This record gives sequence, C-alpha cells and structure tokens, in this order.
Amino acid sequence: MSSKASKFGKIYLIIIFLLLYIPIIYLIVYSFSAGTTMNNYHGFTLKHYADLFADKRMLAIFLNTILIALLSSLISTIIGTIGAFNISNAKRRRTKQVLLSLNSILLVSPDVIIGASFLIFFTALSIPLGFWSVLLSHIAFEIPIVLLMVLPRLNEMSPSLINAAKDWGLVKVRSLRIL
Repeated sequence: MSSKASKFGKIYLIIIFLLLYIPIIYLIVYSFSAGTTMNNYHGFTLKHYADLFADKRMLAIFLNTILIALLSSLISTIIGTIGAFNISNAKRRRTKQVLLSLNSILLVSPDVIIGASFLIFFTALSIPLGFWSVLLSHIAFEIPIVLLMVLPRLNEMSPSLINAAKDWGLVKVRSLRIL
C-alpha cells in the first residue's frame, strides 16, 4: 500500500514539475529563434539578445532588475535573519504566535494583492514610484520567506552553542554571525 502511494506521489511530483518548468524551457528555446513569433522555430540566432544589449533603455531596465534582485535579497536576508533571531528569542509565547501569524498572512496573500497594496500605499503617501519603491516592495515581500527559512534552523540550534559564545564574550549579533 505504501509503495503504491509512494509511486503515485512521485508521478504527481513529476507532473507538477513538468507543468512548472515546461513553459520556462519553451520561452528559453524560442528566445533563440530567428522568427518573431513563438509558433514555429526558425533557426538559432542571438539577434534578440544583441538587440536587447544594443538598446540603452532596455539595458538600463535589465541592469536595474539585476540590481533590485541583488539588493533586495541581501537586505531582506539581513532583516529576516535578525527578525527570526528575535522571534526565536521571544520570551512570551503569545508574542511569538502573533508575529508568526502576521508573517503567515504575508505568505498566503496573493502576490498581486501585495503589489497593489504597495502601489496604493506609495501613491497615498506621495512617494514617487520608481527604483526605491520597487526595492522596498521586494524587500517587504521577501522578508517573510527568509523568516520561514531561517526560523526552523534557529530553533534547531542548541542553546549550549549560544551559551558557549557568551562565555567567550561574544554579543548576540556577533555570535550569530560566527556560529
């Protein structure tokens, strides 16, 4: 019985991964097609990528995208790790539950709703839309994911490691970095 369920689970997982990755592979393959549509493959070319890097406006958009991805992941990792450390060390159980519930709300909310909420928020506060608003939105979107990934690791960490770091005279932030 369990082998049947295991086999079904593997098949189900393969189907899900195929549904997720086939469109991405399709886009990658047809991005190298000489044609202008994605109906028929018209031979290999790098023309579309050459056009992308020749257009200064498109290149600026591409570089901004890379910069936002790098900065938002770095900043959200730092903030999320500090947040996870504070949630892990929260004394009151109720405080920990409230913070984790708030984190869960952001995780289960659809991305479009979160994006629209940030758009309304920035517009209401007359914050100009652009690089910084997009960066802040991405950071706020990524922090709950970092919390979700870091918190279990912190909970698994032995308290004796933290106590040993304190015995060596390390403060909490420095000991976390070294550990």
